[in-house]
Amino acid sequence: MELNTIKPAAGSKHARRRVGRGIGSGLGKTAGRGHKGQKSRSGGYHKVGFEGGQMPLQRRLPKRGFKSHLLKFNAEVTLTALDKLGLPEVDLLTLKQAGLVGELAKVVKVVKTGALTKAVKLTGIGATAGAKAAIEAAGGSLA
Repeated sequence: MELNTIKPAAGSKHARRRVGRGIGSGLGKTAGRGHKGQKSRSGGYHKVGFEGGQMPLQRRLPKRGFKSHLLKFNAEVTLTALDKLGLPEVDLLTLKQAGLVGELAKVVKVVKTGALTKAVKLTGIGATAGAKAAIEAAGGSLA
């Protein structure tokens, strides 16, 4: 095999359609654009969502909901995750190092999902009422 004999696989390459190149091509004159109108003109087309002057769907529907921009700084940890971690004292830094919360997290809260068997002392971490009861029942504490 030589470099000057290499060819692409059969059927992998095909010539692009050349429009507006005469009657014989079958795509001459209007070049597949039909007659007149906005879509036949160069540079002429509507913006995304435009419905011909009718009130577009995204404006007919009501505005709903809200997403706080502070959510990326909040994180939650389950009791199961704390149990698997197996450390006697847990703070924000240890959770970040263990990969249980994101690097951006500033506020962490423990939620009551799963069970806790080991005593864990939490420092600078919040907990829901149910999670707090479960932590204290296992012999742990919140500071």
